[in-house]
Amino acid sequence: MKLLIINPGSTSTKVSVFDDEDEVFTESVFHDAPVLLRYGSTNDQLPFRTEVVLGCLSRHGVRIEDIDVFVGRGGCAYSQREGVMRIDKRLADDTAADKGGSDHPAKLGVMMAYAFGTGYGKPMYTVDPTNVDELCDEARITGIKGVYKRAQSHVLNQKGIARLHAASMGRRYEDCSFIVCHIDGGITIAAHSHGRMIDGTEGAGGDGPFTPTRLGSIPIMETARYAAAHGADTLEAMCSRSGGFVSHFGTSDSDAIHRLVEEGDPHAMAVWSAMVYQIAKSIGSMAAVLEGNVDAILLTGGLMRFGDIEESIRKRCGWIAPVYTYRGEVEQEAMRDEVLKVIRGEKEAFDYSGVPVFTGFGWE
Repeated sequence: MKLLIINPGSTSTKVSVFDDEDEVFTESVFHDAPVLLRYGSTNDQLPFRTEVVLGCLSRHGVRIEDIDVFVGRGGCAYSQREGVMRIDKRLADDTAADKGGSDHPAKLGVMMAYAFGTGYGKPMYTVDPTNVDELCDEARITGIKGVYKRAQSHVLNQKGIARLHAASMGRRYEDCSFIVCHIDGGITIAAHSHGRMIDGTEGAGGDGPFTPTRLGSIPIMETARYAAAHGADTLEAMCSRSGGFVSHFGTSDSDAIHRLVEEGDPHAMAVWSAMVYQIAKSIGSMAAVLEGNVDAILLTGGLMRFGDIEESIRKRCGWIAPVYTYRGEVEQEAMRDEVLKVIRGEKEAFDYSGVPVFTGFGWE
């Protein structure tokens, strides 16, 4: 059973082919911000990203017509529960239309899997999309009536790492409380309480730390002034594509920025330090959400290749709970494993409901 796993991110497209559990290949193609900013919207990137996937297959001698199952990372449709979801036309359409109110490159995984699956008549799935909603009520409410916080994070990798670490402790994920930090082109920090992500930063919505591509949390009046001066579209792009390192340095290449840090460039040193500071600050807020009952702080994602990030977070947050680092991510393997369970009849996939998890409070 050959599975094609498609994982578009804010700075890369990761492609894997598995023959059951056996990896045929995995390739990650980096996209610097100036390349992606040539496209007016995330949807406009679809032909480009599709060619990237087809190029990976060609380089590794895999014919797309030999793929048995297409699996795409997802998000941007209406929020759903965790698990394996079948991809159908309604999900593909709602994903393309950003029905969930966010715009993240992960959506392209569902869109490509749908195009390939329908084209070749093969099954299509997505697993733990970015908008899995398990928020507690207190996390939703804001100071504006009718405006609510959305669930939007790196659910797939966060839950995969949390399950992996719980197993290393000889425990179940559902019995643990973790703070999990996905640190890469996008950064999200979430409080995991007994198998549920009850609160977290909304990475692509202007919340939490700034990142290589995202602006992060900014005081609302400063945000309003910037939007008035530069336009709402510019501000929206900075939430997911042109903020953070891109705004400061014109690139989302973290290796290039870190080289400047190592060379003592004062601008790069200040910005890099501020990003890590804001990550630690968000970890502290999630510790409060969990009432200090934290089994571990888990650091994961591509930027954890830089040891100074781990060192700084340990210094600021090590008093909260033990800190563990998982460099890279487990998204490809998590999608493979969960879909194989469905194929083998070990668990059920579900259909997209077309209705968000949260539709309001009874007192409204």
